[in-house]
Amino acid sequence: MSDDPETRRQIAALAADDRPLLVLDVDDVVLEFIRPFPRFLESMGYRLKLDSFRLHGNVVAVDSGRPAEPATVTELMDAFFSSQADWQMPTEGAAEALAAFDGPAEIVMLTAMPHRHHAVRRGHLEALGLCHPLVTTEAAKGPALKALRGAHPRPVAFVDDIPRNLISARETVADAHLFHLMADNSLRALLPPFEAAGITTVESWPEAQPKIARALGL
Repeated sequence: MSDDPETRRQIAALAADDRPLLVLDVDDVVLEFIRPFPRFLESMGYRLKLDSFRLHGNVVAVDSGRPAEPATVTELMDAFFSSQADWQMPTEGAAEALAAFDGPAEIVMLTAMPHRHHAVRRGHLEALGLCHPLVTTEAAKGPALKALRGAHPRPVAFVDDIPRNLISARETVADAHLFHLMADNSLRALLPPFEAAGITTVESWPEAQPKIARALGL
């Protein structure tokens, strides 16, 4: 099970299912993040530098150019997620792909964010017509993926934009089909090196959809 008790509780509340399982990250997989977040920061008097693949150290004050303190970045992230419905729209092709998988597969969205934002994100996704179960986690995603699969040896596909989440999944669910998808492929150049064995890189949902379908046997 997940190391996060609240994540365990959310997963336990889901109905039992033995269909092929598709687990999706949300930010920059289902909903855009890296495009609207800089606009949000500007509205708050900050800007985002893209010198490396991280937020801390790259969020700077517009008036002074000084990096925001870690606590300030956390506060800005909280404010963004609280108002996400004003900023985040579906990643291109995501809604169409999810509609194609809905029915033949069980679809669960697994998002790494504070649990206190669960209700806001759930409401925003549903308003966009993305009414699949949502699980939040503040811990590694691999154990959550294992718990979502359950005891049934069904095929599993997991899509995320953050390598460490895919690596966590690889270490925990060895036979999972892993897909690295980023809403903005220009950011790939900023990624630190990582061992990509067993992880399929896809650059768009139209590319990902048939590969996920094959992985799930659909």
